[in-house]
Amino acid sequence: MSTSQPFNYEGFFAENVPVTARTPNRRAKYDFAVAYPAPETLPLDDLVDSLRDALVREGDELAYYPDPAGMPALREFVADKLGRDRDIHITSSEVLLTSGSGEAIGMLIQAMTNPGDVLLTEEFVYLGTLRQMRRYGADVVGVKCDDGGIIPEELEATLTRLTGEGKTVKFLYTIPAFQNPVGFTVPLERRQQILEVTQKHGLPIFEDDCYVDLRFEGEDVTSFHALAGGDGILYTGSFSKIVAPGMRMGYLVAPEQVMQRAMSFKSPSGVNQFAALAIEEYLRKDMYSHIGDQNETLRIKRDAMLSALGENFGDSAKWSVPEGG
Repeated sequence: MSTSQPFNYEGFFAENVPVTARTPNRRAKYDFAVAYPAPETLPLDDLVDSLRDALVREGDELAYYPDPAGMPALREFVADKLGRDRDIHITSSEVLLTSGSGEAIGMLIQAMTNPGDVLLTEEFVYLGTLRQMRRYGADVVGVKCDDGGIIPEELEATLTRLTGEGKTVKFLYTIPAFQNPVGFTVPLERRQQILEVTQKHGLPIFEDDCYVDLRFEGEDVTSFHALAGGDGILYTGSFSKIVAPGMRMGYLVAPEQVMQRAMSFKSPSGVNQFAALAIEEYLRKDMYSHIGDQNETLRIKRDAMLSALGENFGDSAKWSVPEGG
């Protein structure tokens, strides 16, 4: 029986569910709000060839639901890459593939945070991560930074104050390499000082290294994970920045104790198998040459931006000069 009014679903929704506007992604020529790679650097032809080769070899696996932790060969690749490039020595069992690093971040927030718990971040933090933290009821507290990242004395003072107020602090979230949005990279000595503070207070660090491969000058800095031998460090990285964001492929590195909780918030269907097959096949053959080409393109774009800022703003504004990202 038809009625003059459409069905009203108010009263049927779960409590505390926010209303999210459905808006299409922007396709601006220059979008400084998100971390898109240069479209001309996408290795589309090579990815197609890599997917074809992988399907010939492993296509029968598509007849089955994927491993909830992600394609074993790509997890093994991640473990090998982290050991070689970041001095992070783990096994593939400590790697969980995710739909970009954003899913890894969301999983850990849900697994570790009760409404009202405090999550520490840098003074300025990527908006997408901030929204996730607030969505799940976290009290986000930014720690004052300078050109070298979080100031250890400010971190100590913040933790002491929060502890005195009876607050529960769950972890320190940081992007130590080419921080978004500020662009700084935390030097080695500063990382050691930050680690000393968190270890003193028994606080885990959630290290987001999603930009670390995009270095186009300077030397790599040892990760928090390597400095601590992995103890008390949760780690996430991404292939979105070095291959293609649209393929949505990242990873979480965490001990089994954490994985068992975080997996409760993982999509049961796992990551896209086509994307995993293509990425693993392509990166095994061409990763470093592709990263080198991409970073040269990014360096040129950075220099053009710095030149434009100087010409148009002069001494009326300040900006950082990132070594990558």
